[in-house]
Amino acid sequence: MTESPDTVETPALPARTADWWREAVIYQVYPRSFADANGDGMGDLPGIRSRLPYLRDLGVDAVWLSPFYSSPQADAGYDVADYRVVDPMFGTLDDAVALIADAHHHGLRIIVDLVPNHCSDQHDWFQRALSEGPGSRHRERFHFRDGKGEHGEVPPNDWESIFGGPAWTRTKNPDGTPGQWYLHLFAPEQPDFNWDHPAVRDEFASILRFWLDLGVDGFRIDVAHGMVKAAGLPDLGSLEQTKLLGNNATPSFDQDGVHDIYRSWHTILQEYDGERIGVAEAWAPTLARTANYVRPDELHQAFNFQYLATSWQADALRSVIDDTLDAMRPVGAPATWVLSNHDVTRHTTRFANPPGLGTQIRTPGDPLLGLRRARAATLLMLALPGSAYIYQGEELGLPDVTDLPDEARQDPAYFRAAGQDGFRDGCRVPIPWTSNGPSYGFGTGGSWLPQPADWASLSVESQTGQADSTLEMYRSALSVRSAHPALGATDNLHWRTSAADVLVFERSLEGGPTFTCTVNLTGAPVTLPPPGHLLLASGDISLTPDHAVLPADTTAWWTTG
Repeated sequence: MTESPDTVETPALPARTADWWREAVIYQVYPRSFADANGDGMGDLPGIRSRLPYLRDLGVDAVWLSPFYSSPQADAGYDVADYRVVDPMFGTLDDAVALIADAHHHGLRIIVDLVPNHCSDQHDWFQRALSEGPGSRHRERFHFRDGKGEHGEVPPNDWESIFGGPAWTRTKNPDGTPGQWYLHLFAPEQPDFNWDHPAVRDEFASILRFWLDLGVDGFRIDVAHGMVKAAGLPDLGSLEQTKLLGNNATPSFDQDGVHDIYRSWHTILQEYDGERIGVAEAWAPTLARTANYVRPDELHQAFNFQYLATSWQADALRSVIDDTLDAMRPVGAPATWVLSNHDVTRHTTRFANPPGLGTQIRTPGDPLLGLRRARAATLLMLALPGSAYIYQGEELGLPDVTDLPDEARQDPAYFRAAGQDGFRDGCRVPIPWTSNGPSYGFGTGGSWLPQPADWASLSVESQTGQADSTLEMYRSALSVRSAHPALGATDNLHWRTSAADVLVFERSLEGGPTFTCTVNLTGAPVTLPPPGHLLLASGDISLTPDHAVLPADTTAWWTTG
């Protein structure tokens, strides 16, 4: 049943500049792991609300909330049972309204997750589809098919779930006999919607307006590339496991039909003031395909997963930066940079390991090397043209927790053979706020995933006021990024000649100061002429009027004029 807030008045929107989203720094909150207000070990909306001043002072522009809707939690809330109801573990719809209002009061915008590719198997539509049987109007809203084989015992096609195993689950008829199969690109508890059905399109248009009326500033669209499937659901014809980010087009992902949906959503967003936005989680095979999602009449941003997956290597980084900017220019969209999120190993740990291991890594590697590179990578990312995303806790330099005991794990992919590695729990461990307490200030009742014993020194409390801490580096970087006129959305990056494995680029506007970013990826100190006044560096720099020595894996920001 749809939940109604006690107060339905739309909260006031914060003051905003035109095209704010083109240069925004957006902070991802994973609600169950951010802050726990009621002491049950699980983060919640009142907990997030209590920490909004921290996010304001950090210097971000907007907050993206991962799902908090009614859900059986088979996939940590990405299996939605009711898109208009807040799950009791996170609070109430009134809590959501209060959170939006408080965020606006602090000058922060709120972006909520939308999960339109699939729902929970407990969703009312799917439960009706099961009870009504083959040919019913509710079954038409999903992908139900008869099986192959003499008795229908073979799945309708060879598609595989991202979480491993077949992408099909067989139902039982009311009399207990085997029935039809239904499609789920993820867990069996997450049946895919049939976006060719007008009722599905109408329902999500209504859901968009429901949350826009409550004041949200936009939507991050989960699996934005997956909603439309190729006609007839043809076989994949490949033995390779289906992946979110592959090199080839598939009949289940990145079909051209998704763009009709986003053009219709763009029209809805334009009905509301304050430049509400749509953000695509689009795992497209190329940057050119990603750019299709942010054409002028579609969405506003698309996550740059090619950049996220790039190793800490100078040539590779320069190439993906150039390719990204080149891909976005024809459609007039900003580049959107990201290093970590709730689905990948934190970049502090990825960079601590040898390159080429992918985005889910099970080994801690060299923690000091990883932190040094992660700090340098952050300053590089924040110096690039466009918008940037920060995943909660990366501003603390948190590593992935690679040694969680098996009995603590909750990632559904962990329990399914041949799927994703299933180690996403490592980046979802609740973050530390204080240097003591049962969960380092996360809440009074412990935490739903165990926190490492050495996280006290990484807490917000421990790092605040420490000039060399990662937290203070983030605060300084976001302050400089906001204030320097050459930074932000403007596509004004110019590479300068540099030594091997050193990146140097400038950004400037006519009549204004020149910003220079230098990145040493050599693994050894590098000496160069100071390109201006030093603004900020990720490591200790030896500086004289004639030369600057950048330590290994260090980024520095400079300004002249």
